Amino acid sequence: MSNQSTTTASIYRTPLFDVAVESKAKFTEFSGWEMPVQFRGIAQEHQAVRTASGMFDISHMGKFTMQGKDLISQLQNLVPSDLSSLQPGQAQYTVLLNSKAGIIDDIIFYYQGEAAGIQQGVMIVNAATTPKDKAWLLSNLEKSEIDFQDISQDKVLIALQGSQAITHLQKFVKEDLNSIKSFGHCLGTILGKSVFIARTGYTGEDGFEVMLDQNAGVELWRNLLAEGVIPCGLGARDTLRLEAAMALYGQDINEGTTPLEAGLGWVVHLDRKGEFIGRKILVEQKALGVDRKLVGLQMQGRNIARQGYPISYEGETIAEVTSGSWSPTLECAIALAYLPTNLAKIGQEVQVEIRGKFYPAKVVKKPFYRSPNKA
Repeated sequence: MSNQSTTTASIYRTPLFDVAVESKAKFTEFSGWEMPVQFRGIAQEHQAVRTASGMFDISHMGKFTMQGKDLISQLQNLVPSDLSSLQPGQAQYTVLLNSKAGIIDDIIFYYQGEAAGIQQGVMIVNAATTPKDKAWLLSNLEKSEIDFQDISQDKVLIALQGSQAITHLQKFVKEDLNSIKSFGHCLGTILGKSVFIARTGYTGEDGFEVMLDQNAGVELWRNLLAEGVIPCGLGARDTLRLEAAMALYGQDINEGTTPLEAGLGWVVHLDRKGEFIGRKILVEQKALGVDRKLVGLQMQGRNIARQGYPISYEGETIAEVTSGSWSPTLECAIALAYLPTNLAKIGQEVQVEIRGKFYPAKVVKKPFYRSPNKA
């Protein structure tokens, strides 16, 4: 097998494309990739993850490795989170910021530790922003001191999510997966091959993300299929992450939104670290308050608020839906939107315009759904 993901007419395909075709997946274009949007159906795949387990091909995501004697201190300047407290085997969800504290991308940094004075880590970024993120990182890291490798198209990345994920995956892993805590990671052995295993995900459930070579990735996928694990597409991934109120880059967060506006204040550690790009703006926002906040909305009927639908209050358009869908778990329509701070309180009612008519929605607490199986 080639060490590059295949392409057709400038559209990338992951190494798992052929096995997805075998499983009769329906495909869609996403961020320049031809990706499965569903296999058996979005609702069925969604429920499989909520009640048992499901697996996703997320090989389209950007994957960087980096190492250097002062890697952590250099990355500290690029994110609002304090990475200095990370221990080997721990990870931090955070954001890359521009000078106005706008979110260049949301990422996960996995710290692998230090050997012979060299610090090592893995960074997973969004597919659509991979080129932008790479350029930003290379322009802000000391190239002479940091060895940066883009392995985005060299590796398969599989997300196995749900309460039974650990049971299914453990059958193929040499190491004890129970030893990996939430947002922990390790180098492990699957089917005799060295792999990267992280207890992270984008569904609101317990689960793992496994990065491995292409041939081993195809083999693991086929073995999990044989175990009865349900293959899932981007459709279910979207409804799952929305129920968990996890932001989607390009819709809910972008370079025009700050982490404090987006409800990501927990990744901003102003009191624990010094200077970083965008700090001044965040200090001001912390002191003065933000003008708008990303809130959760629940429709007061069965009408679905979709991305881009206008939101009004007392006859005036005040915002638009950033993400919206039917929630298979809650059996109601939910959405995310930035509302003026004075209206961003639990119980506040606003109107969503759907095909020229207005329907009520209430601000509710996020996340919409919290898994009973996740700490």
